[in-house]
Order: sequence, then C-alpha cells, then structure tokens
Amino acid sequence: MAAVPVPTLLSHRQYARVASFADPLVLESGRTLKAVTLCYEVFGRLNPEGDNAILVCHALTGDSHVAGRYRPDDPKPGWWDDAVGPGKALDTERYCVICSNVIGGCQGSTGPGSANPDTGRPYGLDFPIVTPRDMVRAQARLLDQLGVRRLVAVVGGSLGAMQALEWAATYPDRMRGVIPIGGAGRFHPQGIAFNEVQRQAILNDPDFRGGQYYGTPGPVRGLATARMLGMITYRSDESMWTQFGREVRGEGSPLDRGFGVAFQVESYLHYQGQKLVERFDANSYLYLTRAMDLMDLGRGRGSYEAAHALIRAKVLAVGIRSDLLFPPYLQQETVNLVRAAGGWAEYVEMDSPWGHDAFLVDFHLIEEPIRRFLESLEYDD
Repeated sequence: MAAVPVPTLLSHRQYARVASFADPLVLESGRTLKAVTLCYEVFGRLNPEGDNAILVCHALTGDSHVAGRYRPDDPKPGWWDDAVGPGKALDTERYCVICSNVIGGCQGSTGPGSANPDTGRPYGLDFPIVTPRDMVRAQARLLDQLGVRRLVAVVGGSLGAMQALEWAATYPDRMRGVIPIGGAGRFHPQGIAFNEVQRQAILNDPDFRGGQYYGTPGPVRGLATARMLGMITYRSDESMWTQFGREVRGEGSPLDRGFGVAFQVESYLHYQGQKLVERFDANSYLYLTRAMDLMDLGRGRGSYEAAHALIRAKVLAVGIRSDLLFPPYLQQETVNLVRAAGGWAEYVEMDSPWGHDAFLVDFHLIEEPIRRFLESLEYDD
C-alpha cells in the first residue's frame, strides 16, 4: 500500500487562509506551543464596526469549509451548507461568518502532523494535550487579527458546542449570544467511554508506530474501526431501522457469508471508516477525542455551577431528541444552570430520529428558532 500523506487543505484550498501567530500559546496543561497557525475561511463581509461576525465552531472531524455550494466556483460542498449562505439562518449577506480548523486538527491548523520547531519532524505524540479552552484562546487571536471587535454569536455542534460554551465563559463580553447544539459544558462518562474504545483501536494498530507513522500508510485499520464506532454513536436505533433495517447486502443468504459483510448497515460502517482514512489524521483523532473528554467549564473556576455565572451572552441551547452521544438532559442542564446564575437561556429540541447527526441532516427543524434568536441579538447592546 502506498504511503498516505497527512491530509491537509484538500479540495477547499482555494478559499482557505492561514493565520500565523508569533507569540507562544500557553495551554491549559502548562505546556506551550511555540508557533501556532490556524486555517480559516470567511463567508460574507465584516462591517467597518467589526461587530457583525458569527463564529462557527466545527465538530470532531470538521474543518474550516463550513459553506461552499452557494459559490459557483467552489469545488467542494461545505459541511453545513444548509445553515450558511445568502438568505439562510446564518445569512452571509447580513453576517460575516468565520470558521477555523481547531488546533490539534489536521486541515491546516497546528496539530500533531505539523512540524515540531524543535526537531523539524512531525510532532506525533509529542504534541501537547489540548482542550476546548485552548482552541478558543487560539480562535480569539484569529479574531483579533481579523479586526472582529464583538461577535454576534458563537455557534457550533458537538465539539463545536463545547467551544461555543467555552467562548461564553472565557470571553463573556465578546459576543451577544451563543448557540451550542448537541453539546455540553462537560462530557458525560458514557461519551468518554465511547471515545476511549475508539482511541484504543488506533493505539493498538501495529501500524501506529508510536504516533510516528508519517510517510507510511499509518494505522488505517485502527482509524477506520474508530470511525465505525463513532458513526454508531452519531446515529440512533430509530434511524438505523429506517435507513438499513436488516437488509442483506448483495445476493444470497447471510448464512453463507461467515464473518464477511452481510448486512447493509455493516457495509455502511466500513464505507464511513474508509472515507475518514482518506481525509483525516489518526493522531488528530486521538487528540480531539481527548479534548472532548477534558471539556469541563468549571475547571479552574470554582465549580461547574459557578462557571455558568460567568456567561453574560444569551444562550440558545439545542438538544436532539434521539441523541445518544449528547442526550438532551445535558443541554437542559446548561439552560438551568445559566438561569440559576441569573442569565438568559432558552432550550429548543430537535424532534429528529437521526441522532447526534441531526444538526447536520435536519437543520431545517431549527432554522427558524436560530434565525429569530440571531435577529433578537441585534437589539441587545
């Protein structure tokens, strides 16, 4: 098998920009990144006052290319085209929408596949552990560089929702609103358990080579297996029945397949695993799943409850009825804690059967609540 390079800035290269920051970034762990780059894209125009921007934070394997279809020369659809574009909820004729690849990622921002300035080789597992708070601090530098004075809102799903809440607590005066979708201020133990099994699939692949697999095929089987489990957590039993049922793949009886792929749902999981291998770095998968585990809004702030008292922005927390990975009680807890601290918060639930992926698949269910929320923020100052 031919060597697989670290995926970076693939088909959205023509729109992606890279910001570099000379000052070291001190992380929550106490370690320092000497040089930091963030890959980002801008959709729409920033007004002269620098206060019409919306920051979109991506999920685990996302990137900066949040929108694409509305640009006729764009070679690649965006991962949230249903939400971002002219006339959509995140209206690019009204707002300047900004999305950056997180530190620790592999789509142009500094991550484990980047060159370690001390050695000239890829960091691999020498890359420091990062948290959503570290991601947010790096994004704040980017917004400073772009001239963003105050955000209309920070929006994100899953890991992106964690970042949105960190933004609200870390920089309470820098936005009017936050919209965490299918996320929480801390990960629950079942979610941590899912992530640990995924990481073990990668770490125990013989081709992982202690994280220094660059220039080789890398832990293809481990990463694919991790993604297969991840995909199960993004879906619901209801959606699995709807899309696959017990349908057999191909001709003949499943009794004759042994341990080969027999059912359509198995084929789907293998396909999703292979797709991720082609575009994502296994080390980044390790680091970003650990970042999710480490999310704790209360760390260093007295308590989890006390951290919510720091939030001054209005909060629109979105839950998903069928979400296995971030059950709705987590978003309801966020709303209750913000309200208990005297803040403004509202809960909206997506009545979707598609599980955690619903914020990508069924965005139309929350388009109007989000649109109204954003419009209401324009009257707040």
